Amino acid sequence: MTQESKSFEKEIEEIVGNLKRELTSVRTNRPSASLVEDIKVSSYGQMTPLKHLSSVSIVLPREISIQVWDQSLVQAVAKAVETSSLGLSPQVQGNVVRVYLPELSEERRQEFVKHVKKLAEEKRIQIRHARDEARRAVDNDKVFTEDDKFSEKERIQKSVEKTNKDIEETLETKIKEIES
Repeated sequence: MTQESKSFEKEIEEIVGNLKRELTSVRTNRPSASLVEDIKVSSYGQMTPLKHLSSVSIVLPREISIQVWDQSLVQAVAKAVETSSLGLSPQVQGNVVRVYLPELSEERRQEFVKHVKKLAEEKRIQIRHARDEARRAVDNDKVFTEDDKFSEKERIQKSVEKTNKDIEETLETKIKEIES
């Protein structure tokens, strides 16, 4: 495997990893700590992820409990959760912020499905751009013979196809979670 292939493989692995992280923050019918842990909270003059200021736990069936470590930040945490794009209404009880997740309506489920499909398509576009760059790098490499260039491009295309299949499987799993 050449340097171009290794670099390309690393780049597409990173793209797929980013997609999986982004999909964990999309709401399903089950509560998940990853839904809120990356919300940015204004604390001490900086924007800090919620997971650095509190512990997030799940109380079944539909509650997320956020135990804020610093009492002075409780209201800032509640405000950050409320103003996030998730449409959640937090309730403050001492230094605990509780978020109750209402049942998803069919319309809201369809919005989430569209959103995850859009995220997946954005990652596919990034992979195509990375593929094109890798192919250009192979074409511009003076060390390769024509046969080497052909086999290297073929290897790159197989990686793209495998990655697109992984993205599709991940997307289908997430859609099933949203619709259940």
